Amino acid sequence: MRKPMSDIVVIGGGAAGCMAALAAAEQGAEVLLLERNPKLGRKIYITGKGRCNLTNNSPVQECLANIPHNGKFLMSALAQFPPQEVMAFFEGLGVPLKTERGNRVFPCSDKAADVIDALLRVLRKVGVRIQQERGQALVLDGDAVVGVKGETGTRYNCKAVVLATGGISYPATGSTGDGYRLAKTVGHTVQPPRGSLVPLEVEGCASMQGLSLRNVGLTVRNGKNKVVFQEQGELLFTHFGLSGPLILSASAHMREFDTDRYTLHLDLKPALDEETLDRRLVRELTLGSNRDLRHILETLEPKALIPLILERAGGEGGEKANSVTKAQRRELLGTLKDLSFSVSGPRRVEEAIVTAGGVTVKEVSPKDMSSKLCKGLYIAGELLDVDAYTGGFNLQIAWSTGRAAGRGAAGYCGKE
Repeated sequence: MRKPMSDIVVIGGGAAGCMAALAAAEQGAEVLLLERNPKLGRKIYITGKGRCNLTNNSPVQECLANIPHNGKFLMSALAQFPPQEVMAFFEGLGVPLKTERGNRVFPCSDKAADVIDALLRVLRKVGVRIQQERGQALVLDGDAVVGVKGETGTRYNCKAVVLATGGISYPATGSTGDGYRLAKTVGHTVQPPRGSLVPLEVEGCASMQGLSLRNVGLTVRNGKNKVVFQEQGELLFTHFGLSGPLILSASAHMREFDTDRYTLHLDLKPALDEETLDRRLVRELTLGSNRDLRHILETLEPKALIPLILERAGGEGGEKANSVTKAQRRELLGTLKDLSFSVSGPRRVEEAIVTAGGVTVKEVSPKDMSSKLCKGLYIAGELLDVDAYTGGFNLQIAWSTGRAAGRGAAGYCGKE
């Protein structure tokens, strides 16, 4: 079965796909948006723990500094549609925004659904047709794309296609790698997808499952003892290891698990230097001279963490505070300032917030996201071999590349 000709078919109704469809329609193009799920923006619903951290209120250069891989490729797209314009765009759609710690931007309502609902309203307003369908194959005429074959067997004829199907993280949202397969069919190189912003498997954490630590310092070192990440923040112990914002951010810097080993070093008291912390230890031990050491330590750290601290420091916990030697105190001090863990590896890519890897950017035009290998094909969002740290930067990439792709596709169709 053939459907009537559209100017542009967008495959994928996530952030990049919705923005591409909207940008193309605003240029006057007739746009068909194919989304395999019953609703658009399934992954947007879960960003920012359901609050939707939709961008970061920072200059373009700071955005680029938070994109560790292939950031230069995004300079043009970010300059065309920077965070401040993204914010103005959503506020213009009736979604009031607020800026929180780290310049993270959220809807004032703290509801991701408000962002999706606003996108759906404006898509309908500009005449984008939305079809629940999975893009199964690209239809080619020589070196140009002329349509999309859907999973139902329907052929959707068009002049241009925007691929915006997402990566392979959170497959329940529909991100199952379709875009990689489609890009490969026209000759694109796909860098192996892997998880980024992903929890880490770490030995010796199961007994502390559920324990959350705030304001801890984290230093990550590789096998050559080189620091690859250093920051303060919040982390969570799990049955498999460590998670939480600090760990997810660190994982984006740990890119060589196949060939390297990483060690996490936790500073449990980053606000105190060793000398100051030592004075506090002396004071606590003196004031509680007849108390068990484990109870003294509970005034400094959560109870669930004390057995591990004592184990690393060589203590048992039952000894009285007044029996602790200077050498034992130094061991405790060292443990509090450097509690280390060996990382076995990242969790599965399906548990990652974003996918690293993807279509190599050398084969895509940075100005309009057009394929250099197939005429009329545009690639946007998480499909590209770019990824950023936490804080709204990954959604910013989706908005910027989606808009560039949509406008580029419209121009290709003669809609300036």
